[in-house]
Amino acid sequence: MKRFIDFILALVTIIILALPFFFICMAIRFSSEGPLIFWSDRVGRDNIIFRMPKFRTMRVGTPPMATHLLKDPELYLTPIGSFLRKSSLDELPQLWSILKGDMSFVGPRPALFNQDDLISLRSKVGLHRLLPGLTGWAQVCGRDELSISQKIALEIEYMQQQSLWFDIKILWLTALKIISQKGVSH
Repeated sequence: MKRFIDFILALVTIIILALPFFFICMAIRFSSEGPLIFWSDRVGRDNIIFRMPKFRTMRVGTPPMATHLLKDPELYLTPIGSFLRKSSLDELPQLWSILKGDMSFVGPRPALFNQDDLISLRSKVGLHRLLPGLTGWAQVCGRDELSISQKIALEIEYMQQQSLWFDIKILWLTALKIISQKGVSH
């Protein structure tokens, strides 16, 4: 049932947001060189690598690592990159990953292929069996402000309490977080 809801909701959202998608693409095209979409190698269900799309917010040539690990992330942001990240608009192309079945609307955020510590901890507690999400319980409970161990604890809580109503609560809290832009460090 969750897969069906994800598919229909992603399809409807893509149709509704077609015009904003167009304007974001134009803003990226005219503000920096490089592709509109950045394809990131991410760890999906059962630790299988998949290619996750995002609107490109970083300059071409940025090292492939989590942004918080960069010495000065601001140096790598495109002129509209900070806005796209803080508003979470850079995440919208992940609707494609939801349509494909690589992601869900709600689940643990997909780890970068080289985040070995996070991948290992998730595997030890069974979180690797979950489909990664566009948003998740850890996202609404602190996002960039959480340590890896805090994220894992929240993801375990999500895994144990999974339900349609919990997913709806997380989506609602995500919308509130995006509006307030709390918990976003870059």
